Amino acid sequence: MLNELDALEGKIVQVASLCRALRTENNQLRQQLAAVEAERKGLAARMETARGRIERIAQQLPQAGAPH
Repeated sequence: MLNELDALEGKIVQVASLCRALRTENNQLRQQLAAVEAERKGLAARMETARGRIERIAQQLPQAGAPH
């Protein structure tokens, strides 16, 4: 009986340790996700700015077949 309780205690300690490790990993992954999402938003904003600049430049180009 005592051996069974010791084995159970060991398993409980392992589960608790695993839960702590998974909680830590989960927090790290959340932070990484937030950083990547912020980077994605920044890149999307830069792409939108570049798209606007390209459109303005394209509007200034002469049309094909139009007299100069």
